[in-house]
Amino acid sequence: MKVEQIYTGCIAHAAYYIENNGEAAIFDPLREVEPYINRANKDNAKVKYVFETHFHADFVSGHLDLASKTGAQIVYGPTAKPGFEAIVAEDNQLFKVGNYTVKVIHTPGHTMESTTYLLIDENGKEHGIISGDTLFIGDVGRPDLAQHVIADLTEDKLAGYLYDSLHTKIIPLSDDLIVYPNHGAGSACGKKMSKETTDTLGNQKKTNYALNTSLSKEDFKKELLSGLTTPPAYFPKNVIMNITGYDSLDTVLKRGLTPLSVTEFEKTIKNDSVLILDCRRAEEFANGFIPDSLNIGLESNFAMWVGELVSDIKQKIVLVCPEGKEEEAIIRLARVGYDHAIGYLSGGFEAWKSASRPYETSERISAKSFAEQFDNGNSIVIDVRKVSEFESEHVENAINIPLNQLEKNIREIPSKQFYLHCAGGYRSMIAASILKKYGIENFVDVEGGFAEIQKTSVPVTEYVCPSTLL
Repeated sequence: MKVEQIYTGCIAHAAYYIENNGEAAIFDPLREVEPYINRANKDNAKVKYVFETHFHADFVSGHLDLASKTGAQIVYGPTAKPGFEAIVAEDNQLFKVGNYTVKVIHTPGHTMESTTYLLIDENGKEHGIISGDTLFIGDVGRPDLAQHVIADLTEDKLAGYLYDSLHTKIIPLSDDLIVYPNHGAGSACGKKMSKETTDTLGNQKKTNYALNTSLSKEDFKKELLSGLTTPPAYFPKNVIMNITGYDSLDTVLKRGLTPLSVTEFEKTIKNDSVLILDCRRAEEFANGFIPDSLNIGLESNFAMWVGELVSDIKQKIVLVCPEGKEEEAIIRLARVGYDHAIGYLSGGFEAWKSASRPYETSERISAKSFAEQFDNGNSIVIDVRKVSEFESEHVENAINIPLNQLEKNIREIPSKQFYLHCAGGYRSMIAASILKKYGIENFVDVEGGFAEIQKTSVPVTEYVCPSTLL
């Protein structure tokens, strides 16, 4: 059976493409739909269906644009209430894609409409399951996201539904089925996801705690709900967009791909409600940036960090990008619902600098220099990695303020000189740009972060809970 996984690493997302006898279907597409259309065209196939496993929280799906451009029908599982034309399927309903069959298996738990699609080949053999966020490799979808949208749901109720779905709908399926999940490691939709993006169901029954048949419902719920971090603030907003609809990506691109001269850019940013988002690499930003810019580099989890740090999903944004990367930045913003980029600086930062406009820099030193300067007990070190990273190992006596908590704790930043670092230098430069926006200058960023610090003589230690933050 022809099943193609289309994986996007920066948001740890998997869409799926199937085709048979001139008909194709896409499962859980991203916002930019041209790659799926091109894939179908390569097979001389018509996209017949767009299957959605649930109303996604971590990205805005491309279902509406894909249906509009291909004439495909959108399909959701039972109980879904989309605000647009779509098929709301019944449990066990069958759909034909050429000679393939797609069977709807309603598996509530991650959300109430969550659905797994069983793929059956042209010979009637069950091939695999497209499991959405019901079942990951090594984990299952967290059950605390839908409750932020539907008031009468609780994570405990959803966890109970998920246990029932796994035990009555998934575990009875054949061991040789291939599991095709919606996400892999790095997604905030689960806790223990594997780097592997497919596996057999039989192996998952042996290795995935959630499929352990000896686990009681209460023990399952306890395991599932323990250690959940607060979901990113943009998640509920993405759910609403996926339910109610949104602007076409073509419209978003047209608005965002507006080149602004230095003078036009200058006039635009005089409006306090406009955010300057600088998408260049950390080392480029450190060497010069427009005052009040937020640096989130395109080379890593750009969209996720925008979602974490920019609270207003309707925030007007002007971009400073590496030349030729403007469209990529707008598409990646749109993946998580940030549709209001209103232009970009033509010629990038170099144009600003060449026009003799004011700019700032951010001091960075090597890990070697940091080691030479480090005075244990006197040097102040702020580590902006996640709590779990910090607890694993950190610079002795360092203070942990995770990047997504930095702005909330801005008043706790010491007035004395301090060192700033993350794992590799990406997040610490984001942090540096936030500190600079607040007028905080008394810090030095350690280039290469903890990965480089570990290679020096600077003492590191496992986590010991401090009595006070500072």
